[in-house]
Amino acid sequence: MTDLEELDFDVHTLRVVKAIADEGSLTAAAEALGYSQPALSQQMRRLEQRLGVPVIERAGRKVRLTEAGRVLARHAPAVTTALDAAAGELAELRGLRSGRVRMAGFPSASPTLVPRLLADLAEHHPGITVTYVEAEPPEAVEAVRDDRVDIALTFSYPGDRDDPHRLSARGLSVHTIGRDAFLAVLPTGHSAADGGSVDLSTLSNEDWIAGCPRCRGHLLEVCDRAGFEPRITFETDNVAAVEGLVAQGIGVATLPALAVASFPPMPGIVTRPLPPGDERTLHVVTAQGADRVPSVRTTLAALERALKAAQSAAV
Repeated sequence: MTDLEELDFDVHTLRVVKAIADEGSLTAAAEALGYSQPALSQQMRRLEQRLGVPVIERAGRKVRLTEAGRVLARHAPAVTTALDAAAGELAELRGLRSGRVRMAGFPSASPTLVPRLLADLAEHHPGITVTYVEAEPPEAVEAVRDDRVDIALTFSYPGDRDDPHRLSARGLSVHTIGRDAFLAVLPTGHSAADGGSVDLSTLSNEDWIAGCPRCRGHLLEVCDRAGFEPRITFETDNVAAVEGLVAQGIGVATLPALAVASFPPMPGIVTRPLPPGDERTLHVVTAQGADRVPSVRTTLAALERALKAAQSAAV
């Protein structure tokens, strides 16, 4: 008998161990998986008997993974993804078109891309169910790594030091699906509101409203390229608040086009394009090989169609 044969565990066991790592208790893991707590306890005892080492240990009222348990949890996402891909390809051979896809995306995608994605799938692939949570790119990438989601919809800025698609995405699959241009957000009647694109250098004497920390970093960078340091008087990651402040003449701002499209036009503001090149890049992040799972591959294709539809509607 080989060493591999002696390590007798299956993919379901790996999912259970991973759930315990994620949830921090047998009770929470059982609830997440839809099982009873005694059933999971019994399964862990059988696993430990087969392996000959403890997998979980008590820590007060909670349980935690032992070193052996952490080894299993660390390898679980790669193993389960590979098996899901194999099962998906077999299902595709049998002509099945169903599955559940877990997805995370940044806030301005929620009202612009996600509804179009869900409508597309409902019409063309009704057997695919998508669950969705909002998360900023670093958290969304981490959710893929931890096998809490299958697809992370993310963005990055040129030169962004906190770009989640560098070290934190190492070992994952990162695919660029498009660009999201930035717009100048100005109060109605502003001297730069007429005409075409806005040269940021003409706004060097304005008060500025900055967004989230990563958005603020991008603003500082583009203003530096334009030859000035913006005088930031307000900071908020609430898009409606940014537009409301601009409408009241408190300052000017820049926002991504998808963020502007996520709310009905607010009275008192106008948006104007910035020079070409000022944009953020949109990505999808998955585990390596996840696109071989038919439901994931179908969802990725629908997501790209949703992005094209959203951008066409905004023109």
